[in-house]
Formats: sequence, structure tokens, C-alpha cells
Amino acid sequence: MGKSTGFMEFQRELPSDRSSLERVRDWQELHEHFSTQKLQQQGGRCMDCGVPFCHTGTLISGMASGCPVNNLIPEWNDLVYRGLWKEALLRLHKTNNFPEFTGRVCPAPCEGSCVLGVIDPPVTIKNIERAIVDKGFEEGWVTAESPAQRTGKKVAVVGSGPSGLACAAQLNQAGHLVTVYERADRAGGLLMYGIPNMKLDKTIVQRRIDLLIQEGINFITNTTVGVDYPVTKLHEDFDAIVLCCGATKPRDLPIEGRDLQGIHFAMEFLHANTKSLLDSDLGNNACISAADKHVIVIGGGDTGTDCVGTSMRHQCRSLTQFELLPKPPDERQPNNPWPEWPKIYRVDYGQQEAAARFGSDPRTYLVMTEKFVGDENGHVTKLHTVNVEWVASENGGFSPQKIPGSEKIWPADLVLLAMGFLGPENTLIEKLAIEQDSRSNVKADEGIFKTNVDGIFAAGDMRRGQSLVVWAINEGRAAARECDRYLMGATQLP
Repeated sequence: MGKSTGFMEFQRELPSDRSSLERVRDWQELHEHFSTQKLQQQGGRCMDCGVPFCHTGTLISGMASGCPVNNLIPEWNDLVYRGLWKEALLRLHKTNNFPEFTGRVCPAPCEGSCVLGVIDPPVTIKNIERAIVDKGFEEGWVTAESPAQRTGKKVAVVGSGPSGLACAAQLNQAGHLVTVYERADRAGGLLMYGIPNMKLDKTIVQRRIDLLIQEGINFITNTTVGVDYPVTKLHEDFDAIVLCCGATKPRDLPIEGRDLQGIHFAMEFLHANTKSLLDSDLGNNACISAADKHVIVIGGGDTGTDCVGTSMRHQCRSLTQFELLPKPPDERQPNNPWPEWPKIYRVDYGQQEAAARFGSDPRTYLVMTEKFVGDENGHVTKLHTVNVEWVASENGGFSPQKIPGSEKIWPADLVLLAMGFLGPENTLIEKLAIEQDSRSNVKADEGIFKTNVDGIFAAGDMRRGQSLVVWAINEGRAAARECDRYLMGATQLP
């Protein structure tokens, strides 16, 4: 695929990012554009490797190895190299409903399992993916495609995040009449309100939703199913139901002082910020502001980084991020071989911005928060921490042990809890009498996606637990296939 000697002739290149100190002044996307010539050269680096692990989409050591939606990566890399962009777009859309999303927010497990990456830097798969679909929209190749005929079957999809949108898109193409329910005022779920605008511009999300509406999907927002819309109506009005509500129950930190003002869950902070940005360009003062505050983000991952990046754009006074785990190594370790996802030290956009302004990476590793302290008005002003080390336990695992004498007090006007999620919210699940597994996720076997209630399916984070956007798309597509089979007795959906 690509140019047979391209991986030897061309070095890995990525488009440059906008200056860290410049981009924190606005909410625009981070990356500069790349020339067509350079994109084609990067496509030419894809080496005819025989077994392209990049699109296997398997779990190794609990993490994705290769593309979970099984993107036909070598094929569209080759087409890009040869300048056949429209054909590349067709191959891209064959497996992925929303490459404009994954090309921006996916951590690219495909690149972690790229065969070239064994000896050299891997192919720039994610950047090429984004370039293909962006060019498709620029050229007018991406248009609404309504189904040729309708089945008359009605399906409700509850939740409009990546799994819900993918499920709805596939069921609509199968000819069913699809209604998507969303409790927020805008459709998109995590894509709209969970990911900041500089990482995924909301005009891009809305553009795809508008296309889905043109294709015949009905979106009903500001509606919480089970509260504003009774569950009895779901059974009465629809032939099948697919639950795609996400894993939105945040992990809390129940320590002394937790009830002080100024301590918020990450999604509370991020959601309010994006809504205020879209409603009024932050002019309505409806967000949780980090302006001129000492901000501490507890937790890492994408959500922690997004809290850092958002706080930087508010012009916070200082920024510190706590990680309970040790700092990852700079290179793969022997116990983390290819094609596993490389567990290495990375500096994401938020940390880059904080380092540019404050002089160093804001992350502090191996630190545990012990208590919050507030003022006479009940607002947090500082927090107490202690350093830890991970010690092997009798059962073979590891647990954090406090290091005596390492206690420290930090100033804190705003604390953001970004420690992950514990599973889906229970209200709707209980009202529908749906079984849950030991982790509180909806119980529905992978590959089947049926719950214990006839005609109700589940997909995405609600079923598998907190995961990647690309896994949510995978599950939404797969659940749509099984829902179509349930309704029609057979299915032609992939």
C-alpha cells in the first residue's frame, strides 16, 4: 500500500500546532492545516506490511490495539497517496459514520499498533483520516443520503452521544423511523458538551447532526426519558429501544471538606463552559470560571487535560494537576510490547499550554489529596496532600502507601475532580427494570446487545463502561445491526 519505499523516503510529519500562548486566547481548534503534498507523502509511508494490525480493533491487556471500528486504513492511505481523495472518503465512511470526530479526538490506537511503528515512528493515520473527511466536506462530497424505502418500524434511541448517533444513523439507513431523545438542549451528548470546542469544534458536530436530520432522523432535545417522557410511552410508541445514555456517574472524592464551594466534577465544569460559549460567547456568566484562580485538577486522562485547557483559556492564576499513579516511562517497557497501546509519557495540548505559561508540566505524580480546607464563607481555599508509593499487596496487586513527612498544603480556589466514571445513572435503568452487571453497567452481551427486557438494547459506555469515542461508535453500529435483526428477522447492516 502507498509507495513501496515511502516509509524509507519520508519521515513522519504532523501539521504544527498553533502557538500555546496564542491559542489560549480563543476557543478555536488547535492545529494548523497541512499541505496536500505532505498529506500524500504521509499516506505513502504506509508500508505493504502484509498483516495490517492497525485495523484489527482488538483488546490487549485491557486496551485497544488497532482501530475499534476496523477502519480500512491501508486502503485509504494508498488512495490518498495516489490523489484519489473521493475514493478514500468512500472507504473511510464504509466503517466509520463520523471520521470528522474520531480524526480529532481519538487517541489513535491504530498508530500504536502500526507495523512501521516497530522500528520507526508510525504512519500519521489519525491526521490523514481527518484530512480525508475535511476535504470531503469542503468539496461537497458529504451529503445527506436518505434510505430508498421505509420499513414502517419505529425505534427510539435514548442518548445522542457517539454511540447513539452511530446507532441512529445505521438504523435509519436500514429504513426504520428513528427518534433520538437527548436531555440536554443540544444533540451530541459527550461530543457537544463533554469535549471542549478547541478540541472538537461544535459547528462540526452540529453539521453532522443536521445531515442526520436531513436523512430523516428525528431529534427531541430537552427531554429526559423516564422523567419528561414516561417509560410506558416508549413501549407503546416504539417497536424497539436502544439505550445509549453513557457512563455519566462521576467518581467522587469523599474526604474532609468535600462539601465546600468551589469543588466541582469535571463534566459539570466542562458542560457549563461549552453551553455558555455557544449561548453567549461566555457573556452570560453562566459557566464556572477559573479566571484569576488557583486551579487544581485531580485526575488525568483526556477529561483532566480538557479541564486544564479550559482553565488556561479562562486565564487562571495557577494550574496544578494531581496524578495518583507514577509518571509513565518515556519509551515502551518490556512488559508493554507492540502491538499493545504504548503506555508512555505524553504531553497533551493542555499541559503544553500550562508549561508555556507557567514554566513546567502542571502534573504532579504519586500524590493523594487528604482534605480540603475552606474560609469562613464555606469556599475552598487550600487542600492538603501526601505523596505515595505503590506497594505490592498480599493478593498480588498494588496499593498506594503514604510517605511520612511528604505532606504539603496547596492554595486552591477551584478544584476539578476528573477521576473517571463509575457507570451509568440508575434512574432510567431501574424504571425499565433492566439488569445491571457487577460494575453497574447495563447487562447486555457484546455481539448481541440485548438486555433482559424484550425489544430493549444497550450500547456504548452504558454497556461497556467508560471508554473511547471510537468504541462508542463501534457499539452503536453493532447494536443497530442486532436491533435491525430483531425487527426484521435478518439484517444487511455491517
